[in-house]
Formats: sequence, structure tokens, C-alpha cells
Amino acid sequence: MDVFSTYNLDYLPENILIDVLSYLSIRELVKVGRVCKKWRRLVKDQKLWRLVDLTTWKGMTSRVLWVLLRQYLGCGLRYLRLHGLLLSVRGGSFLSEAWLKSLSAKCPRLSKLYLLHVDLRSLPTCQMLPPSLKVLELQGCELNPGFFQQRDPPASPPENAQAASGVRERESARHAPSGISIECLILKMVPSFKDQHLQSLTSWERLSRLELCDTFRVTANGLRGCAAKEGACGLEGLFRLKCLGMSVTTRKGYQRPVASSGLGSGWLGLEELSLGGKEVLPGLLYASRLKDLKRLYLKACTLGEKQIVHNCKKLRDIPGFHRLEFFDVVFQPRPCSPEGEEDAGEGEREDRGENAGASAENDGGEQSRPDQLIQNLSRSLAVLLPCCTLAFTNCSVQINPDSPTHPD
Repeated sequence: MDVFSTYNLDYLPENILIDVLSYLSIRELVKVGRVCKKWRRLVKDQKLWRLVDLTTWKGMTSRVLWVLLRQYLGCGLRYLRLHGLLLSVRGGSFLSEAWLKSLSAKCPRLSKLYLLHVDLRSLPTCQMLPPSLKVLELQGCELNPGFFQQRDPPASPPENAQAASGVRERESARHAPSGISIECLILKMVPSFKDQHLQSLTSWERLSRLELCDTFRVTANGLRGCAAKEGACGLEGLFRLKCLGMSVTTRKGYQRPVASSGLGSGWLGLEELSLGGKEVLPGLLYASRLKDLKRLYLKACTLGEKQIVHNCKKLRDIPGFHRLEFFDVVFQPRPCSPEGEEDAGEGEREDRGENAGASAENDGGEQSRPDQLIQNLSRSLAVLLPCCTLAFTNCSVQINPDSPTHPD
């Protein structure tokens, strides 16, 4: 025991110590750096500051942000997560323009930024954020009306024409392509986001993915006005957008026109569509009008078997469509009764006729079993969409005990 008592952490290689320190939180890293000079040097290693999560740091202030930026954050930072003061007793904004400029200078490789409950109304535009950002995620934040508007920097008049041409060449080489470089924008529970902000996104040159979760002020007209379409001068709207996600999963008693009905006018170039909650049914109804659609994801909703078969039948008219996935979906079985069979319309008889071959082997009451219902639905969709990959993740079946069953 006396031999082992003489050993300490100084005998371990520095790369092993850095791996051990990587399991600590940011606040614990700062405390460890106060132990000695060696540990302070190890704590400042940029391998430990690639992903900085400050959402769990209670009592975060602008002063703490300045200390972290001056002493620890550097060129190794890739992903930064911040928790604001919007819901705290102090309130107010702590992301100043000066701090953001310093962040851009010290962390040129920062590509992803997550802001939770941050008051961004003091920032005139999102161009104050680091220009290296590729992914911006906002949750529960407050925005000003012109936050997403792209503004051209004021140009200073040159002394002569030769200087002017040189300035233009240098600026074009430095900022090509110019504008906001964000490729993915994720908004969750941002109550101030509305149609005006959505329209501002049409000026973004690199935006390819947009996810709107519980953005209640976005309307169908706003979505319809930003859809990519042919105009007098070529493509207009969000024509660079390839992936769109929309979901409304909170406020169960909240009634409003869902925004996904704006997809009825079509959307050129849109390859991936993700729908959740109350946006699923209207979005699924108009999904067949997206002629470039390749992947469709349905999440966190309740769907009837008849609704799925009827709407997915239209997807086979899309030439490039090849993937359909269900996440956390509750399926409602189609009621089977002699009266309903006699009164069924021509369209319903056609749907059932196409699915008869897929479900013929499940007679004798097996269809009432939850596992068999999902299997039957999968077989029916496979018949309707033979070139499409189907996936069911964490799905269930809602069995109504009062619903009529198969006769014996």
C-alpha cells in the first residue's frame, strides 16, 4: 500500500488526463482549472471545448460568458448551447453585439448554435451571429420583426474608380457566396415567429432545411406565399429548401387553421417532408402535390387505417418517392361491420379491393390483434407503394372496446 500511495495523477499521460476531464461538465472544468498551473493548462486544451453545453449552468450571466470566451473558448469550438434569462427573475438579454463579435473572431469554426429561452430582441438581425454558423436552433426565444432579414453592409465610397474595382474584387472573393450561410434552421416554441419572418427567409442563399415546431403564428397563407414556384424572373420563394418539417404537438385544446394546408399549391424542389401532431392530416392530404417529394415522415399523431390507405394511395403518382416512415403514431383500425360494408362508396370499395390480397391470410379475427393490425397495414401500403421503403418506429394501435367486431 505504501508503494501505491506515492503515485498520483502526474504519472498519467496528458492525453489520458484530457480524456478523463472530458467527462466533466463545463462548470466543473472551470473549477478543476483552479487547482494548479498544470491542470489549468490541461483544461484549456481545445479538445475539451468542441461541444460546450451551458444550458445546465444555473445563474449564467454576461460576465460569465465573457470569462469563458476570454480564457477557454477558442478555435476548437464547434457546437455551443446557451440558456438565456427570458424566464428568470432577472430577465433581460445577455447576448450583446460585442460578445458575438468576439465569439466570431475567437471561434471561427463554430458551426452549430443552440439558444434556449434567449431574448434576441436587442439584436437588429441574425447577421450579428457568427458567420460560420451552419445550424441555428432556437427554442422558446423572442425575436424582433426583422431578425431574419438579410441586410447589405453599408459600403464606404472609394477615392477613385481603380480603388473601387479593387474593393469589389476583394469583397467578392471574400464573401462569395454572400449573405447568411446558415443551412439548417430549427425553431421550437418560438411564439414571435410569424409569416413576416418566414418571408424573410426567402433571401437566404444556403437554407436547405427548415423545421417549425409549435410555431403557432405561421399560417397557411404565409407558407403558400413562400413556397417555391415558377415566377416571371425564374424560381421564387424558398426554392433552395430541400427538407421541411412542421409539427404542432402542444396545446391540445388550441384551435387554429393548420399551416400545412398551404402545401396545396405545391413546392418545387422539396424532397423531404416531416409532419407531426395536428399538421399530419392536412399535410398528408396535400403531399401528393409535391412532385419532387422523395421522403415522408409522420410523427406523434393518431391516424385511421382508412385515412392512411386513401392518402398514401396518391403518393404512387410521385415518380421519385421512395421512403415512408411512421414515428410514435397511434393507428385506429377501420371499423368492420356488415352495415358499413353495404354503405361503402365506390372509392372505399376500390381501396379495400386493392388491399384484399394483402390481408386475405389474416381472416378469422386475427385483424383485431394490435400486432396483426400493423402488419396488415404494412402489407397494404406495400401493395400501394411497391417501390417505397416502409418503417414503423414505436407505433401502437388504439383499440376501441365499443367498436363493432368481425362476426363469428
